[in-house]
Amino acid sequence: MPVLLRKLLIGSGVALCAAVVGQNAVAGFGDDLHWQSVIGIAQPNNVVGSGTGAVTGGGAPWSAFDGHVNVDLDRGDVNFDVHGLVLAAGNSIGTRGTIAAVKGTLVCDTDGSASGGNSVLVDTQMVELDERGNARFNGSVGALPAVCISEPDVAFLIRVGAGRWIANGTVLR
Repeated sequence: MPVLLRKLLIGSGVALCAAVVGQNAVAGFGDDLHWQSVIGIAQPNNVVGSGTGAVTGGGAPWSAFDGHVNVDLDRGDVNFDVHGLVLAAGNSIGTRGTIAAVKGTLVCDTDGSASGGNSVLVDTQMVELDERGNARFNGSVGALPAVCISEPDVAFLIRVGAGRWIANGTVLR
């Protein structure tokens, strides 16, 4: 086997191993979670989480133009913004409808495997959802539960005051 081809195959194997390990990496103190974008719920009433930490989605689809989420696991700081979060069905399509405020929620241990079958929820304070569907939060939620730091299965939801989720962070890095 030519030396160049052998080097390419070895390099590809190392890159593949690094990608697999990175997908299953467990976050630790000093790490951040970052979701590249925020999208609206496509399938109404979809459930995220398990047991007492299960969160049911809103009863109608929503869409979002853009957004992002950052969580500093060491400090408990959360920064999220969403742009153009509006209903994607019904007579109020293209508007926020009657929803004037939202909150961010970390759903830690989504499958409940480390928490006795129950996901753990960590909420931000409620913030205004303006008439164009824009919302922003930048603050601390305090010390995060250990399961939020040690488990790789963490989701970020945007929820209404009644608790249903209408958008989520996507493309976790």
